[in-house]
Amino acid sequence: MSMLDVASIKKDFPILSKKMRNDGKLIYLDSGATSQKPNIVLEAERRFYSEHNAAVHRGAHLLAEEASEAYEGARATVAKFIGADVEEVVFTKSATESINLIAYSFGNSLPGSRFALQPGDRIVLSEMEHHANLIPWQQLAKRTGAEITWFPVTDQGRLDLSDIDSIISTKTKIVAITHQSNVLGTINPLEALVKRTHDVGAVFVLDACQSVPHFAVDVKKLGIDFLAFSGHKALGPTGVGIFWGKFEHLQSMEPFLTGGSMIESVTMTDATWAPAPRKFEAGVPNMAQAVGLAAALDYLTKIGMDKVEAHEHALTKYALEKFSTLRDVSIIGPTNTQMRGGVISFTIEGIHPHDAGQVLDQHGIAVRTGHHCAWPLMRKMHVVGTTRASFYIYNDTSDIDALIDGIEYAQKYFKV
Repeated sequence: MSMLDVASIKKDFPILSKKMRNDGKLIYLDSGATSQKPNIVLEAERRFYSEHNAAVHRGAHLLAEEASEAYEGARATVAKFIGADVEEVVFTKSATESINLIAYSFGNSLPGSRFALQPGDRIVLSEMEHHANLIPWQQLAKRTGAEITWFPVTDQGRLDLSDIDSIISTKTKIVAITHQSNVLGTINPLEALVKRTHDVGAVFVLDACQSVPHFAVDVKKLGIDFLAFSGHKALGPTGVGIFWGKFEHLQSMEPFLTGGSMIESVTMTDATWAPAPRKFEAGVPNMAQAVGLAAALDYLTKIGMDKVEAHEHALTKYALEKFSTLRDVSIIGPTNTQMRGGVISFTIEGIHPHDAGQVLDQHGIAVRTGHHCAWPLMRKMHVVGTTRASFYIYNDTSDIDALIDGIEYAQKYFKV
């Protein structure tokens, strides 16, 4: 059923050979939290430190030249992967920092700027947002007097766009929506959202943490204004994220962090900023991590994002069919594969998600339990939390079979 040679892929990930409790094998179903890393990524980081380590953009010696070339080469790799121009790609430490960058930049804008907010302006979100795409906007609203409005989520786990024209009103300045929900697996329909956003003169921010690693994303085709994703969910290292923005926006935005590397000139009383993307990269950057991320994206490109998407779609279809045979187990989110990614959150009647997770762990099955940094969504779906299984290129149907067996074992263990 799969388009991927999963057995060969697994061999590229050293951690997948790790022995778990009771000498069992690792069944990793928590890629929605963080992905595992292939050898090519680990080696890229090691090689940078062992052969090229120097502060980028700061020296005339050979190591500095090599480090700068590797770092800027990584930027070009990211740009190609998401269909961007290279000067539009900014390295951050995480997607969370990327979204904060936008929020703080807008908050730092002088009155009269396109990005300055004032009382009465509107920031539009949705009920399915991860806290990283909720709290920065809440704080921006508190600092500026803007108001937060949001799209509700239906009982089926889809965005309710029936009032799109009143929610995205002429008062709207920012619309920030997730591409794919980290809890529901729902892939949101961007075309109508982006069109309405631009019709009222607002900007569209896309949280792409759960999409860029799993299917092809082209920022120009989507027509969005800003995008954020994290390296560690895309087979890359921790400590590196991506902020992308249209160059025309970047040129007129205020910087988020200030200091070395992001300046053009400095006096004792003033400073001017370097052009984007350097304007947003104060300090010595996460060089080895950027190089590692480039290696990860090259790895995904070699596989083919169309094959990655097809593989996960097939796995999700298989999992949904298997889950439908379980008693007293409810899926939180869409129960079909239409506009849906490889994330399945579920509850087991009579068993707390944390207890379910611990029992599954005894069988070597790693899943996520809790509120998944989405408290408002948990409340909307009337659950205290869920158990979440999330799939990636190194998973196959045997992993899902093991998960189903583990759930049935938990039910017997707790006698429910």
